[in-house]
Amino acid sequence: MILLVIGPGPGALRAPDIIRELATAGHCVEVVLQPNTEYFVGPAAFTALAPVVEEPTELPEAVIFAPAGAGELARLARGLNDGVAEYSYSSSDRPVVVALELDEATREHPAVRENVRLLLREDGRRILEGSGDGTVAPLAVANEALNALSGPMSGLRVLVTAGGTREPIDKVRFVGNRSSGKMGRAVAREALRRGAEVTVVAASVEEKEPGTRWLDVESYAELEEATVRFAGEVDALIMAAAVSDFTPVEVVEGKIRRGGSKELELKLVATGDILKAVRESNSGLFMVGFAATHGDPVADAREKLESKNVDLVVGNDVSLSGSGFSSDENEVHIVGRSGEQFVSRAPKTEVARAILDALIREIGEKEARKD
Repeated sequence: MILLVIGPGPGALRAPDIIRELATAGHCVEVVLQPNTEYFVGPAAFTALAPVVEEPTELPEAVIFAPAGAGELARLARGLNDGVAEYSYSSSDRPVVVALELDEATREHPAVRENVRLLLREDGRRILEGSGDGTVAPLAVANEALNALSGPMSGLRVLVTAGGTREPIDKVRFVGNRSSGKMGRAVAREALRRGAEVTVVAASVEEKEPGTRWLDVESYAELEEATVRFAGEVDALIMAAAVSDFTPVEVVEGKIRRGGSKELELKLVATGDILKAVRESNSGLFMVGFAATHGDPVADAREKLESKNVDLVVGNDVSLSGSGFSSDENEVHIVGRSGEQFVSRAPKTEVARAILDALIREIGEKEARKD
């Protein structure tokens, strides 16, 4: 059970979204409403989501304070156990996430900065500070709390590539693909929530995944450079990005003007092989490749498993309507050294779980073979 302590502030209105994210990840939640919170949100808002309690019915696995104002921050930092929530915070060593909701002037006050420093010195205390209106996004709060728990991927460092590369033709046009990055983001989120330390190299992805180390790139060359550079720092690479197979031979400075011509000749040259480049310098790295195929992807996935010298290949049929690129759902075949698994059409969050289940299983079997 996770205890969610909701303080008075506009962010209290978004607390139900935090509960939904935690419930989706399989956790029960109990809610404590701090004094004056009812001016923003009342118990009725949580009737269908989680019980509102005076004190937790059991020892929580983690405690979340969201939103937390300057007063709550001071009580936590100075050990002032004024209520059940603060007592739950201090009574045992458990993960704690404090999502601050402060205006800019308060956020920069020396006393507030000192209280933040005091909390950060405590093991397991994670501080999230909002920007703009001062609130922290519910997804960021949930991701941070779930990552703090001892999940099956705790201690693993994972690199995920996401999105689709864009190869410039001129300053306004490019050769690209239909990948939205949703599959890569789903994998990154699930890995984070299982306790992994996650780095994402994102090619043309509009929305970042909170809690991850995130690097935006655009072209094949940028994706290759970043992936090879980060690969030496991680335990597993999940290559979910849709990488361009070709790039223009020449990039025109400025904009190509149509003029009177009705034809444009564009010469393309093949790009390289990122998985091969990574494998050459990281022989022991666990690697997951993706094979997007028009038609049955199994044969292509099996071939890629051997030719790319990777540990898992996720194959999907891009000809299926409502699945794959830009969709919220996917249907895949996961091909590994020890077997194959078909994942029928499901939300990409569920597909991501199946991919990571296979990764954990294959890593275990790979380690067993070493012994």
